[in-house]
Amino acid sequence: MIRGGEIVFTGIIEHVGSVSAILPFTGGLRIAIDVGPLANGAKLGGSVAVNGVCLTITNIDGNRLSFDAVTETIARTNLARVKPGEKVNLERALPAHGRLDGHIVQGHVDGNVVVVGRKNAPNECLFHLSTGPELLPCIVPKGSVALDGVSLTVADVRSDEFSVAIIPTTLEETTIRDWKTGHQVNLETDIIVRTIIHQLGRVESGGGITMDRLREGGFL
Repeated sequence: MIRGGEIVFTGIIEHVGSVSAILPFTGGLRIAIDVGPLANGAKLGGSVAVNGVCLTITNIDGNRLSFDAVTETIARTNLARVKPGEKVNLERALPAHGRLDGHIVQGHVDGNVVVVGRKNAPNECLFHLSTGPELLPCIVPKGSVALDGVSLTVADVRSDEFSVAIIPTTLEETTIRDWKTGHQVNLETDIIVRTIIHQLGRVESGGGITMDRLREGGFL
């Protein structure tokens, strides 16, 4: 789906793909992925969220799609650490007639968080993740985050970490089932919360609020 010229995802994973090959090139990596049924209807230039990172299809070879990740993407996400055979979460861009079952996800990763605890229970799995102070203000209890592309609700927030509770279906159908202590996860915070925090920061710095700035921030 296109809104304001941007691709939108929902954080609802369609398929867990397998990395086929990684080919370095000057300034980035070309990542080939067996996307299974998602190859049906795939087009060059189309967008797919890979572990929550919006990437463009650069080559199609049957069920294997290739994507180019540039320097900025590699530096900000966990794609630099994926290896052939590794599983990745996949979601195609939301079509104009699609349902928004998760939340608005842009595929623009804010940074990595680290799994610092996992507690398994019969009906859920609770993960604790550590993050830096620059991202924590954008993470609110009962708010939304995308972790490796999966739309999740924040259970709790502490001074330097937050937690999410994962139901068995989500564990089964995403790569979250493989998360262990020390695992690095792509985090995209909620665009609405992030925009509010940004605008409040401008007010505190003396920028003030005007009708033009409200429009610029997407409030009007």
